[in-house]
Amino acid sequence: MFRKILVAEDFDTYNIAIAEALKTFDLIDVENVAYCDDALLRVRKCQQEGSPFDLMITDLSFKPDHRSVSISSGGELIGEVRKVSPEMKIIVYSVENRVHPIRDLFESFSIDGYVIKGRNNIPELRKAIQKVYDGGTYVSSEISHLIQDRSLEEIGPYDLEILRMLAEGQNQDQIAEQFRNSDFPSSRSSLEKRLNRLRQILDAKSNFQLIAIAKDLGLI
Repeated sequence: MFRKILVAEDFDTYNIAIAEALKTFDLIDVENVAYCDDALLRVRKCQQEGSPFDLMITDLSFKPDHRSVSISSGGELIGEVRKVSPEMKIIVYSVENRVHPIRDLFESFSIDGYVIKGRNNIPELRKAIQKVYDGGTYVSSEISHLIQDRSLEEIGPYDLEILRMLAEGQNQDQIAEQFRNSDFPSSRSSLEKRLNRLRQILDAKSNFQLIAIAKDLGLI
C-alpha cells in the first residue's frame, strides 16, 4: 500500500473524511496542507530529499483568504506537481461534477482517480485508493459512464466558439459575421450544419437547451 500520502484540502470536514478513509490502510505517512503553494513546496522538498510522496489527494477549489498565493486551484497544482513528480499517483476529491473539466484532468495531466464529494465519501475514497494502488484508474460511479462516452470528442474549437457566442446571446447572423475574419467557416449553411450536429451530439431539442447542456458539461 502507499506509504507516503499528501492531502491538499482546506476544509476540515473533508480532511476528516479522508482521514477516516485512510484508516483502513496500515503504516501510512500522511501530510495535510491547506494551501496549494504549501503542497507544491512539500512535493519539491521530498523529491529533493529522495523520499517522494506516492500519492496526492487534492481538491480543485481552495477558498481565498488573507494569504497571498501563487497557485490558487487544484488544477494548477496538479500541473505543477506533474512537472516535479510525473510518476506520483493523483486522486482528485472535489464537488466538481461537470464532465468536460474532469475528462480534461485525465487527458491533460493523467490523473489516476476522481471522487466526487458526497454522501459516500469514505467508502468511495477507499475504493479509489485501492484501485489506484493496484494500477488502475477510478472515477465516481455517478459520472463514469459520461467520462467513457467518447461523443464529446467530436466537439472542437469551432463548436466551442459557437456555443460561447450563443451563450452570450448572439444570434446566428451575428455569429456568422464574427467568423468572417477568422479561420473558421463563416457561411450561414456551415453554421446551421454545425449547430444541427451539436444538437445531435448533446441530445438537445433547441439552441436554448443546447446552451444549458453545454454549461452542465463544463463546455462553456
